[in-house]
Amino acid sequence: MAIRKADPVQLHVKSGDTVKVIAGDEKGKTGVIKSVNRVTQRVTVEGLNLVTKHNKPSAKSPQGGITKMEAPMHVSNVQAINPTTGERVRKGAAAAAAPAAAPAKAKRTSAKTA
Repeated sequence: MAIRKADPVQLHVKSGDTVKVIAGDEKGKTGVIKSVNRVTQRVTVEGLNLVTKHNKPSAKSPQGGITKMEAPMHVSNVQAINPTTGERVRKGAAAAAAPAAAPAKAKRTSAKTA
């Protein structure tokens, strides 16, 4: 039986968006999305979620060494923000179509005859 890869999912953010981290070790920090992986639903944010990478000596880098690099985080841990105001923004059709206040329904009254 062949292993089937997951289909790409539509996400609420894209590369270049300014986002605020809403969960995890980097909570409250903002940054710009560097890359998006729609299959694993992960985003890489510039300067956030830094991990230490130990590099073995090789032909390219004979010295080897320890470097810091950005690790991807789950897309549910970030929320898009408006870069001019800094307010968190909800994107999508549901946010655009949400009414300000739903009108109250009229109560049905039945006239009982005696």
